[in-house]
Amino acid sequence: MQLRKFSMRAGDEPGSAGERNQAEAEVMRVLHLGGGEGGTLRVLCLGAHSDDIEIGCGGTLLSMISENPAMEVHWVVFSAEGARAEEAQNGAEAVLKGAARSVVEVLDHRDGFFPFRGTEIKEWFEALKTRFDPDLILTHWDGDRHQDHRLLSELTWNTFRNHLILEYEVPKYDGDLGNPNVFVPLSEEVRDRKIQLLMDTFSTQREKSWFSPETFLALMRLRGIECASPSGFAEGFHARKLTLSPGPVSRGAEGP
Repeated sequence: MQLRKFSMRAGDEPGSAGERNQAEAEVMRVLHLGGGEGGTLRVLCLGAHSDDIEIGCGGTLLSMISENPAMEVHWVVFSAEGARAEEAQNGAEAVLKGAARSVVEVLDHRDGFFPFRGTEIKEWFEALKTRFDPDLILTHWDGDRHQDHRLLSELTWNTFRNHLILEYEVPKYDGDLGNPNVFVPLSEEVRDRKIQLLMDTFSTQREKSWFSPETFLALMRLRGIECASPSGFAEGFHARKLTLSPGPVSRGAEGP
């Protein structure tokens, strides 16, 4: 079966058959993302730089934490120093407020040089795998033109071989936006919270021409159109592969 695109929400109760049939004429069919073992959803968020995670999947995380207060989140920013490190910490805390448990790591790898520090970063990934076993991983898209973003995507797949991985997008000058096939509809409240959080937290980026409310709003609007979001807004992700099950399953063995 080839899954071209779908949207997902966390925590919604399915309606009656009649309600579903009426809704299906207006919105895409939704895959509900619930908790893992014991009802706790474990999420790993990986970002190369301060603000990457918030831009790429901040709305999704805000929505998921609101619907799944038992969530456990491990949040890693690989390159942030000085004021940017403080922004990274503040941004993570703002998004993760309300999560049952969260760990934030801010590292200091040199911006723009990740491919030349691949061994060190790969070793860090291998150590992380022994410390946190996620149900869902949010990481950079492998088609991203930024070399740091692309390396983290590659290492995510190299390291976590039997996990659900969704790759988020970050708009930039390079013009590398793709065609995501997974969407998370966002409410207007979450849309506004995401934009306000970005503009309030990352003051070092405000002078950059692309870092503006209009940029973030436009991308969420475009993805909202593509998944027929009821609010008109969404975040998009790339799912390289995933496994669907009609019922609960135990974790399988890691692939070859």
